[in-house]
Amino acid sequence: MSRSVRVAVALHEEGANIGLHRFALFTACCTAFLIFVGGLVTSTQSGLSVPDWPTTYGSNMFTFPFSKWVGGIFYEHSHRLVASFVGSLTVILAFWTWVAEKRQGVRWLAVAALGAVVAQGVLGGLTVMLLLPTSISMAHACLAQTFFCLVIAMALLTSPRWKQGLPIAFSTKTSRSSITLPLLTAVTTGAIYIQLLLGALMRHTDSGLAIRDFPLSFGRIIPHFTTSHIAIHFSHRVGALLVSVMIVWTFLTVRNEYRKNTLLRRPATVLFSLLWLQLMLGAWTVWSEKAVLITTAHVATGALVLGTSVLLMLRAWVMVPVPLREAAWR
Repeated sequence: MSRSVRVAVALHEEGANIGLHRFALFTACCTAFLIFVGGLVTSTQSGLSVPDWPTTYGSNMFTFPFSKWVGGIFYEHSHRLVASFVGSLTVILAFWTWVAEKRQGVRWLAVAALGAVVAQGVLGGLTVMLLLPTSISMAHACLAQTFFCLVIAMALLTSPRWKQGLPIAFSTKTSRSSITLPLLTAVTTGAIYIQLLLGALMRHTDSGLAIRDFPLSFGRIIPHFTTSHIAIHFSHRVGALLVSVMIVWTFLTVRNEYRKNTLLRRPATVLFSLLWLQLMLGAWTVWSEKAVLITTAHVATGALVLGTSVLLMLRAWVMVPVPLREAAWR
């Protein structure tokens, strides 16, 4: 093969890889929008506005007349259409990745994303057919967050910068902590995910206003747990406190030890900023007695917090050498 042909093939492959990355990024953005639309369904209590599935009042989902998109039908039917669009994007992403990607791990990650979106569609149908059982609705909400993380990982792993090799990030200070940044980001991400599960449990058990004052609980720091709804709601508040501690800890670690590394500093800063926005929206949700847009924004921002933490975690695990190997890297 001549040099000019090899160059042309390399340029073609590079263009295809950039296209795949951009498509994965677009899929991730659409998934974030889907989570927002799904939040609207729960916030407006429209989950059973369309009682059949996969049809809509006996009609094909894609030909259902727009004139009949009224009341809760608008939110539920819109959610189905956006979900179908994201599902189609995921099919294309999985096929494109399997054809264009040489890394087996990335190819199987795309297959995992495809499996997750198929399972998510089935769970969505079951929530309707079984009349919104808490367990199925919870699984539907949790899998949505998992799928979002998978697509974000796809967008990151297919990026040109990742494929070129991320630079090694050495700490500028001697850390006094026994936990490394990769492990810290993993624990933080896990805490955020568990907190989102508690949030989903609170939404699907109608416990969002079990405690109607904030920051106190019935005028107390710790309320009397007279009902399970109060216990669920308060556990979500405690979870928010723990997550806040973990995110602040992560942010300060990056700022103090990896300040000069923009690949770590920027997502840590975004994560820290989203935390305060999420806390404000959580308080506002209570004060507004679950106003639709505020509650939905709280759900969507929670997903963005998780996604940002996943991005930071993946970068930290690749860029930051573990202590036992640090001398070798130097």
